[in-house]
Amino acid sequence: MAPGDGELGGEQDQLAAGQAAGPATLAGNGAARAAGHRALKLNGRASREPELDGEGGRMTIFEHLAELRRRVLVCAVAVVVTSIAGYFLYNPVLHFMTGPYRSFVAHHKGMVTGNLVILSPTEGFTTRLKVSMYIGLALAAPVWLWELWRFITPGLKRSERRYAVPFVLSALALFSMGVTVAVLVWPKALDWLISASGSNITPVFSPAGYVHIYVLICLVFGIVFLYPIVVVFLMLARVVPSAKWRKWRRPAIVVLFSVAAVVTPSNDPFTFLGMAVPMVVFYELSIIVGRLLGR
Repeated sequence: MAPGDGELGGEQDQLAAGQAAGPATLAGNGAARAAGHRALKLNGRASREPELDGEGGRMTIFEHLAELRRRVLVCAVAVVVTSIAGYFLYNPVLHFMTGPYRSFVAHHKGMVTGNLVILSPTEGFTTRLKVSMYIGLALAAPVWLWELWRFITPGLKRSERRYAVPFVLSALALFSMGVTVAVLVWPKALDWLISASGSNITPVFSPAGYVHIYVLICLVFGIVFLYPIVVVFLMLARVVPSAKWRKWRRPAIVVLFSVAAVVTPSNDPFTFLGMAVPMVVFYELSIIVGRLLGR
């Protein structure tokens, strides 16, 4: 055997070994790539999961329910405590609510009394409990709004949280504005309702009926005044751009006046106009906000 034959044989052996190992190496690389693709898919799926707690860990449905129960319990305790305080604030609050009625009686000498009249032994006490609860809900608003915010915040993305704070503050401002308008238009509305009943009818109101209509009007005004939030949200989500709202201005005004006529609890012209006119103004302001935001 020549000296070169050994070297040539060694190279041939190495080449054969490489060819034999090639399929195994390729198979290993393919398996590694497949595992990498699976990991990327899992990571992508996990990144789209909204169920995250405040520290970045995933929360189970039972943990969500436990957190919801805890926050509802905190809100309930806050409302109970503030309702106890509302029980002692009942007299001045009821005095404020019945101010328009007493003012009407003062200007009509034939009226029997400016006080509310109970029609059953328990009506006065149940009315006091209801008014105390309403006061408690209002006084505890910072607590239950904070608990609601803390419950929904972990499920929001960072971009969504940026819009969430202005939306919440705007909702509070609009709801408070609606309640304020309801309180301002109620005296005129009550005068019209009593006068429209006729000269042979003496109005004597019970606490349950009077407080019910008063609170209902405030609640309806507050909720209706929130509709600009919905309009701006549809613009930001690019569902309905501001150009469409401008195009729909005339039919929208007709719809807004119709809605005000339907949802107004007392059906008097003062309450109707007090709701319809601000709704039209808010419609125009919403369009301006949409144009400023480029929507």
